[in-house]
Amino acid sequence: MTRFVFITGGVVSSLGKGLASAALGSLLQARGFKVRLRKLDPYINVDPGTMSPYQHGEVYVTDDGAETDLDLGHYERFTGVSARRTDNVTTGQIYSKVIAKERRGEYLGATIQVIPHITNAIKEFVLSDIDDEDFVLCEIGGTVGDIEGLPFLEAIRQLGNELGRDKAMYVHLTLLPYIAAAGELKTKPTQHSVKELLSLGIQPDLLLCRSEHQFSDGDRSKIAQFCNVRRDSVVPALDVESIYQVPISYHEQGLDDEVLRHFGIELPAPDLSRWKKITKRALAPEGDVAIAIVGKYMGLKDAYKSLSEALAHGGIANNVRVNLKWLEAEIFEEAGTVEHLEDVHGILVPGGFGERGAEGKIMAAKFARERHVPYFGICFGMQMAVVEAARNLAGIKGAGSTEFGPCDAPVVGLMTEWDKDGVTEQRGEDSDKGGTMRLGAYDCNLGDNSRVRGIYGNKAISERHRHRYEVNIAYEAELAGAGLVFSGKSPDGVLPEIVEIPEHPWFIGVQFHPELKSRPFEPHPLFTDFIRAAVDQSRLV
Repeated sequence: MTRFVFITGGVVSSLGKGLASAALGSLLQARGFKVRLRKLDPYINVDPGTMSPYQHGEVYVTDDGAETDLDLGHYERFTGVSARRTDNVTTGQIYSKVIAKERRGEYLGATIQVIPHITNAIKEFVLSDIDDEDFVLCEIGGTVGDIEGLPFLEAIRQLGNELGRDKAMYVHLTLLPYIAAAGELKTKPTQHSVKELLSLGIQPDLLLCRSEHQFSDGDRSKIAQFCNVRRDSVVPALDVESIYQVPISYHEQGLDDEVLRHFGIELPAPDLSRWKKITKRALAPEGDVAIAIVGKYMGLKDAYKSLSEALAHGGIANNVRVNLKWLEAEIFEEAGTVEHLEDVHGILVPGGFGERGAEGKIMAAKFARERHVPYFGICFGMQMAVVEAARNLAGIKGAGSTEFGPCDAPVVGLMTEWDKDGVTEQRGEDSDKGGTMRLGAYDCNLGDNSRVRGIYGNKAISERHRHRYEVNIAYEAELAGAGLVFSGKSPDGVLPEIVEIPEHPWFIGVQFHPELKSRPFEPHPLFTDFIRAAVDQSRLV
């Protein structure tokens, strides 16, 4: 029997519903249950693929090629369950589906309304593509009170009635702000948030209360009384030093016990030893390394959420703390700014779109190559490393990327045709921006004597992609002659997937996004080895 837990948020945004959902999923998983996590996003965009990282943060890509909310990254990292296209839906997708059906005449002349047509489509999404999961956790994006979220709240209200209390539960995440002048926590925002939910017909079964300070039994009783829940169903969600402490902290506060109590399930306490081991390594490492991230969205760290987590995983694997130095790529376009890279043990240049900051990323790659500092280029970071090598190693005049306009030597160019699962995909300059990239998991074959072959321990790998432009295979011989080797290619040998400099201590660029597949318990091998190389570099300086 599949049970559904609906997770809403109140008071303010950015409380951490995604992390709370992921932590609860991991706790249920530790009890032996099979879980699945989903995100319902109220924004009208079809997906986050065309949204600025400053607006929405990272776009998380699934194996099956969906551009989704970054919370799906939390879900995967905490549970190890690979997300699917059917695990994230938006208002834009729901309305597009309903309008398409109306145009085809499938509603038999009915007047299309939010209730029942939009809410029915939302319910269909929640209940679809379920196998034998014991629990499906559905996070509702946004904050209770947002007008765009009303159809989703109405849909889960209806589902609660249709499924019954033995199959449905409502968890509401709220904030208890601390007023320093008064020296006390305030419960009124939580009361008002629950009142808002009640006005929409939803009585929360459990309140997860975020707070910077421990709150008293009196506060807990007061919240329970005014919000019409059991006292034990008011669960503190206190700030912790590491996100990997969250499952441990939530279990200690009784979150998973209360969820199981709601469904009438009694089980022994979960084994959280692996979380404790990870937390210990994260909080008490044996050393430190400094990694520079040279990117173009430094104003919002969530734009690189999976990346920073994957680097942390590499640190955990090497038992060191990874200190990140966030640097805007554009600063390196000015003379004398490479000094910002003098004190780091590794340089990582991540993905990005557009010309802004490109020359700065090229300068960072040049610094790493010439100074023998470990370099990791991801997607755009690989492409700029290739451009740098073409210009300064191979002597190819006018080397550049057609992403920035016509150039004499297009070592990086627009990809117009490729194979996906036996089907030829085609794109052009005038194609829509949304969903038209090479997206999702693609196979890659590794060179026999390459460094990456040794790192992966396999000849064939599969990694997730999100890009429109490719390194031009026509320049392979010239670049190889200058010392930059194409060490990973698509199975047909047409698309360069990995480049490396064999004579360098550690210089690797990848066209895909390995950070999307890194887990705290299974750090990605490239990040593990990159941090190992950074540790070696730290011993030299």
